[in-house]
Amino acid sequence: MSASTHTLLVATSNPGKIRELRAMIPDGVRVVSLAEVGLGLPPETGSSFGEIAEQKAQFAAAATGMVALADDSGLEVEALGGEPGVRSARYAGEPPDEARNRKLLLDQLAARPLSERGARFVCAVTIASPSGLVWTSEGELRGTIFDRERGTGGFGYDSVFLLPDGRTVAELLDEEKNTMSHRANAMARLLPKLPAAFRAHDSAVSAPQ
Repeated sequence: MSASTHTLLVATSNPGKIRELRAMIPDGVRVVSLAEVGLGLPPETGSSFGEIAEQKAQFAAAATGMVALADDSGLEVEALGGEPGVRSARYAGEPPDEARNRKLLLDQLAARPLSERGARFVCAVTIASPSGLVWTSEGELRGTIFDRERGTGGFGYDSVFLLPDGRTVAELLDEEKNTMSHRANAMARLLPKLPAAFRAHDSAVSAPQ
């Protein structure tokens, strides 16, 4: 793969996700965001992280003619029956508000001891080419919902997600998070498909019309 000649569209409007995904994509691949190409995404209609990631990536690839990467991720709390799940970004309602989401979550779990606060972050990442190729991978990170916010890094629910080593995800250095997070695990499985996606795109572009 001649990385310098390829551009990858990261199909998300979440600044935190864009920052993390950029750091995980190989050097030399030009990364552009939805804002840079003037594209919005349709309403999410999938019922799982994988379905939503595929929907976003396929839409972005078809709309722009670029190889697109999209993720969908969220928090699943055992005591809440897997909630907030695919509703994680809008757990406290519209418009999406990360601080309100965290407060609602802590309120919902206020009567539960830490031993009953098991949770996992889940992430599905999809690469889609305009020619129709689609690859999806999932990753997870297990931990516990803390009884308060702690840490200033990250985004979303990071400041209330307690790891086995006693730190919240918001207390990790970016470099640490980007090697162990649910998103990092999904990306590690998916990135080997990126050269094939670019080859398929190149072949389609160069094919006689």
